[in-house]
Amino acid sequence: MNKVAAKALIAVVFWPSLFFFWFLGPFAFLLLSTTSSEMCPRLETRAEFLAAANAALPIIVLQTLLYAVPIACLVLWDRLSPEPARARHVATSIKLFIVAAIIGAVWDYGSSLVCDGYGQPFFSSAWRMTGYLPIVGLLINIPLYILTFSLGRAFSTRDDITEDGVVHSGQDEP
Repeated sequence: MNKVAAKALIAVVFWPSLFFFWFLGPFAFLLLSTTSSEMCPRLETRAEFLAAANAALPIIVLQTLLYAVPIACLVLWDRLSPEPARARHVATSIKLFIVAAIIGAVWDYGSSLVCDGYGQPFFSSAWRMTGYLPIVGLLINIPLYILTFSLGRAFSTRDDITEDGVVHSGQDEP
Protein backbone atom coordinates (compact mmCIF):
# COMPACT_ATOMS: atom_id res chain seq x y z
CA MET A 1 0.00 0.00 0.00
CA ASN A 2 1.50 3.33 -0.95
CA LYS A 3 1.73 6.30 1.38
CA VAL A 4 -1.12 8.28 -0.21
CA ALA A 5 -3.52 5.34 0.11
CA ALA A 6 -2.51 4.77 3.75
CA LYS A 7 -3.04 8.46 4.54
CA ALA A 8 -6.46 8.34 2.84
CA LEU A 9 -7.42 5.23 4.83
CA ILE A 10 -6.48 6.95 8.08
CA ALA A 11 -8.52 10.00 6.99
CA VAL A 12 -11.55 7.74 6.50
CA VAL A 13 -11.25 6.76 10.16
CA PHE A 14 -10.15 10.16 11.52
CA TRP A 15 -12.89 12.49 10.25
CA PRO A 16 -15.95 10.42 11.23
CA SER A 17 -14.43 9.55 14.60
CA LEU A 18 -13.62 13.20 15.24
CA PHE A 19 -17.17 14.24 14.43
CA PHE A 20 -19.06 11.42 16.14
CA PHE A 21 -16.82 10.74 19.12
CA TRP A 22 -15.63 14.25 19.95
CA PHE A 23 -18.55 16.42 18.94
CA LEU A 24 -21.58 14.17 19.45
CA GLY A 25 -20.18 11.58 21.84
CA PRO A 26 -20.02 13.74 24.98
CA PHE A 27 -23.78 14.19 24.95
CA ALA A 28 -24.45 10.46 24.69
CA PHE A 29 -21.81 9.47 27.23
CA LEU A 30 -22.98 12.10 29.69
CA LEU A 31 -26.38 10.46 29.68
CA LEU A 32 -24.92 6.97 30.04
CA SER A 33 -22.18 7.59 32.60
CA THR A 34 -24.09 9.33 35.37
CA THR A 35 -26.69 7.85 37.62
CA SER A 36 -30.17 8.62 36.38
CA SER A 37 -32.35 11.01 38.36
CA GLU A 38 -34.97 8.28 38.79
CA MET A 39 -32.46 6.12 40.62
CA CYS A 40 -31.03 8.85 42.86
CA PRO A 41 -33.87 9.00 45.41
CA ARG A 42 -33.56 5.23 45.91
CA LEU A 43 -29.89 5.42 46.90
CA GLU A 44 -29.76 5.70 50.66
CA THR A 45 -26.42 4.32 51.82
CA ARG A 46 -22.81 5.10 51.09
CA ALA A 47 -22.35 1.60 49.64
CA GLU A 48 -25.20 2.12 47.17
CA PHE A 49 -23.70 5.41 45.97
CA LEU A 50 -20.28 3.78 45.60
CA ALA A 51 -21.77 0.85 43.69
CA ALA A 52 -23.57 3.26 41.32
CA ALA A 53 -20.38 5.24 40.73
CA ASN A 54 -18.28 2.10 40.22
CA ALA A 55 -20.83 0.83 37.71
CA ALA A 56 -20.01 3.92 35.62
CA LEU A 57 -16.30 2.97 35.38
CA PRO A 58 -16.61 0.66 32.33
CA ILE A 59 -18.43 3.33 30.32
CA ILE A 60 -15.79 5.90 31.36
CA VAL A 61 -13.01 3.61 30.11
CA LEU A 62 -14.91 2.95 26.86
CA GLN A 63 -15.47 6.66 26.41
CA THR A 64 -11.76 7.41 26.82
CA LEU A 65 -10.76 4.67 24.37
CA LEU A 66 -13.20 5.97 21.75
CA TYR A 67 -12.00 9.53 22.25
CA ALA A 68 -8.43 8.33 21.63
CA VAL A 69 -9.18 7.20 18.04
CA PRO A 70 -8.52 10.63 16.43
CA ILE A 71 -5.30 10.99 18.45
CA ALA A 72 -4.18 7.52 17.31
CA CYS A 73 -4.88 8.61 13.71
CA LEU A 74 -2.67 11.67 14.22
CA VAL A 75 0.14 9.45 15.52
CA LEU A 76 -0.21 7.12 12.51
CA TRP A 77 -0.19 10.04 10.09
CA ASP A 78 2.90 11.42 11.80
CA ARG A 79 4.65 8.08 11.38
CA LEU A 80 3.78 8.01 7.65
CA SER A 81 5.00 11.55 6.96
CA PRO A 82 7.25 12.68 9.76
CA GLU A 83 7.82 16.42 10.03
CA PRO A 84 9.41 17.92 13.14
CA ALA A 85 6.93 20.82 13.33
CA ARG A 86 3.91 18.54 13.07
CA ALA A 87 5.48 16.01 15.47
CA ARG A 88 5.65 18.71 18.16
CA HIS A 89 2.00 19.58 17.58
CA VAL A 90 1.01 15.90 17.73
CA ALA A 91 2.91 15.58 21.02
CA THR A 92 1.07 18.63 22.34
CA SER A 93 -2.23 17.09 21.25
CA ILE A 94 -1.39 13.87 23.09
CA LYS A 95 -0.55 15.78 26.27
CA LEU A 96 -3.74 17.86 26.08
CA PHE A 97 -5.76 14.71 25.41
CA ILE A 98 -4.32 12.92 28.44
CA VAL A 99 -5.12 15.88 30.72
CA ALA A 100 -8.62 16.22 29.23
CA ALA A 101 -9.25 12.47 29.61
CA ILE A 102 -8.21 12.51 33.27
CA ILE A 103 -10.34 15.56 34.01
CA GLY A 104 -13.29 14.03 32.16
CA ALA A 105 -12.97 10.71 33.99
CA VAL A 106 -12.77 12.37 37.39
CA TRP A 107 -15.80 14.52 36.53
CA ASP A 108 -17.82 11.52 35.30
CA TYR A 109 -16.94 9.48 38.37
CA GLY A 110 -17.53 12.39 40.73
CA SER A 111 -20.88 13.23 39.18
CA SER A 112 -21.89 9.60 39.67
CA LEU A 113 -20.96 9.88 43.35
CA VAL A 114 -22.96 13.02 43.98
CA CYS A 115 -25.82 11.61 41.93
CA ASP A 116 -26.49 14.76 39.89
CA GLY A 117 -27.32 16.87 42.93
CA TYR A 118 -29.78 14.48 44.55
CA GLY A 119 -27.18 12.69 46.64
CA GLN A 120 -26.87 12.42 50.37
CA PRO A 121 -23.83 13.96 52.10
CA PHE A 122 -22.00 10.60 52.30
CA PHE A 123 -18.85 11.78 50.54
CA SER A 124 -16.49 14.68 51.09
CA SER A 125 -17.18 18.04 49.53
CA ALA A 126 -14.19 17.45 47.23
CA TRP A 127 -16.37 15.16 45.11
CA ARG A 128 -18.97 17.89 44.90
CA MET A 129 -16.26 20.20 43.56
CA THR A 130 -15.99 17.96 40.50
CA GLY A 131 -19.01 19.86 39.23
CA TYR A 132 -16.55 22.61 38.22
CA LEU A 133 -14.36 20.29 36.16
CA PRO A 134 -16.37 20.75 32.94
CA ILE A 135 -15.22 24.37 32.90
CA VAL A 136 -11.59 23.26 33.21
CA GLY A 137 -12.21 20.54 30.63
CA LEU A 138 -13.65 23.09 28.23
CA LEU A 139 -10.60 25.31 28.62
CA ILE A 140 -8.40 22.34 27.70
CA ASN A 141 -10.65 20.85 25.02
CA ILE A 142 -11.04 24.01 22.93
CA PRO A 143 -7.32 24.24 22.05
CA LEU A 144 -7.21 20.43 21.73
CA TYR A 145 -10.09 20.41 19.24
CA ILE A 146 -8.59 23.28 17.22
CA LEU A 147 -5.14 21.69 17.15
CA THR A 148 -6.47 18.24 16.29
CA PHE A 149 -8.72 19.60 13.56
CA SER A 150 -5.90 21.63 11.99
CA LEU A 151 -3.49 18.70 12.19
CA GLY A 152 -6.08 16.40 10.64
CA ARG A 153 -6.64 18.86 7.84
CA ALA A 154 -2.90 19.22 7.24
CA PHE A 155 -2.28 15.48 7.33
CA SER A 156 -5.22 14.54 5.13
CA THR A 157 -4.31 17.07 2.42
CA ARG A 158 -2.41 15.52 -0.44
CA ASP A 159 1.26 16.50 -0.58
CA ASP A 160 1.52 16.09 -4.34
CA ILE A 161 -0.92 18.89 -5.22
CA THR A 162 0.44 22.41 -5.63
CA GLU A 163 -1.45 25.58 -4.74
CA ASP A 164 -2.64 25.96 -8.34
CA GLY A 165 -4.19 22.45 -8.29
CA VAL A 166 -1.57 20.66 -10.43
CA VAL A 167 -0.85 17.06 -9.41
CA HIS A 168 2.83 16.10 -9.50
CA SER A 169 3.60 12.51 -10.43
CA GLY A 170 6.76 12.41 -8.36
CA GLN A 171 9.07 12.35 -11.39
CA ASP A 172 11.41 15.22 -12.15
CA GLU A 173 10.38 17.31 -15.11
CA PRO A 174 12.99 17.90 -17.87
